[in-house]
Amino acid sequence: QVQLVESGGGLVQAGGSLRLSCVASGRVFSIDVMGWYRQVPGKQRELVANILLNGRTNYADSVKGRFTISRDNAKNTVSLQMNSLKPEDTNVYYCTAEGMATRSQPFGSWGQGTQVTVSS
Repeated sequence: QVQLVESGGGLVQAGGSLRLSCVASGRVFSIDVMGWYRQVPGKQRELVANILLNGRTNYADSVKGRFTISRDNAKNTVSLQMNSLKPEDTNVYYCTAEGMATRSQPFGSWGQGTQVTVSS
């Protein structure tokens, strides 16, 4: 079992910044991709950003230029720096990770979610 624990959510005014962090613990052999999703009401969770083991990143168009994702492979952590926040960024943000728990056992895990609220 690989557990993900998020931190860093909260309440901020529009234009402000927040930094989300997530740490993976448990049986981890390698983590291929780590990322952040958020829940769209009435729809599936949407990708906010993810980062591959080689450092390649992907961002939703709505957050490009405002959010930056990074990871520390040695510590199995991923962070999301969110700047110039907008009220429409208000959501629950979920950390996710996919990789190998052992050489032969893959895993895919979600965190419990952390609330981000941006006031206008």
